[in-house]
Amino acid sequence: MIGPILSGVMTEHANWQSFWWLNVGLFCVLIILIVFCFPETKFTARAENPLTPESDQVATDTTAPVQGNGSATDVDEAGIDTSKSLQPTGTEAEIAELDPWLHKGYPSKHQYPTFWYPRMTHGNLASALIRDFWIPWKLFVFPIVQFAAFVFSWSASNFLVLNLTQSQVFAAPPYNFSAQNVGFTNFAVFAGALFGLLTAGPLSDWVAMRLTIKNNGIREPEMRLLALIPYTILLFIGSLIVALGYQYQWPWPVIIVIGYSFIGCQVTAIPAMAMTYTIDSYRPIAGEFLVCATINKNVWGYGVSKFITPWILSDGFIAPIMTNNGLTLLWIVGGGVLLWFFGKTCRRWTKDSS
Repeated sequence: MIGPILSGVMTEHANWQSFWWLNVGLFCVLIILIVFCFPETKFTARAENPLTPESDQVATDTTAPVQGNGSATDVDEAGIDTSKSLQPTGTEAEIAELDPWLHKGYPSKHQYPTFWYPRMTHGNLASALIRDFWIPWKLFVFPIVQFAAFVFSWSASNFLVLNLTQSQVFAAPPYNFSAQNVGFTNFAVFAGALFGLLTAGPLSDWVAMRLTIKNNGIREPEMRLLALIPYTILLFIGSLIVALGYQYQWPWPVIIVIGYSFIGCQVTAIPAMAMTYTIDSYRPIAGEFLVCATINKNVWGYGVSKFITPWILSDGFIAPIMTNNGLTLLWIVGGGVLLWFFGKTCRRWTKDSS
């Protein structure tokens, strides 16, 4: 979102190549930081901290019945007692006694070597690398992961459509924006994205908490899906305003202030909620899921960049923009409704996956 703003200014006052050289420099800095300044935080269980028989039984027993009366036998699919999920877990002193290292310490020098797999994961370096390359591809057969990956991809593609069309629309009559002013239109997207960023998390947590209370204190990952509704409505309205405004040359404040900001709002809110739902369902593979979602997003983004301009030249703005929006709604609404009813079944199917 900031990139188009900077590129417009640099194109106006220098040349368009300067922005890409800026990207080269930034990526070089990021690569250096990742290689040398990014500590490894993935540790395996330590032999010196074995589970007690009681905790081991709770951690591995997934056959305990789930009661709806908030009793001590409320255990979810992962074998975790959820009966006290809404109760305070203790004072700070009690928590500190259970975990004396909480909020203390810093990464050690052993976490900074570029490859430190043998200590951080099970197996040797080769097997760990193969596993980390394979798991993101394996996750494509998980229905919940597929849902989140496609929602993430298509939500982002609506923002991509704005990037691919704003110059050809606003640089031409009747708007005649300069390159700098075309870039400044992305301030509306950025403002909407900030609103989505600030509201999506609290709204998702509030909805999940309310439904958890109604479910006798037992939380299910699918409870977050209802929070997608307002942002999905904003996505549809924003895309409709942009498509019609482009086609019929509406006043630019309507297209930018309303349409762009609505699409910017959803591009931070909807992917965040979909990814949170997936991570709630499969917490141990959060990193691998993000790789899977990024692969999906980049493949579809490349496809959008190839077909959107020829389609616009052939049929105008409404058909390609609203088709892309319709596919987004198909994944969000269709997938969300199916997982609302069958998400727990999907998690049962995959609970024993290695």
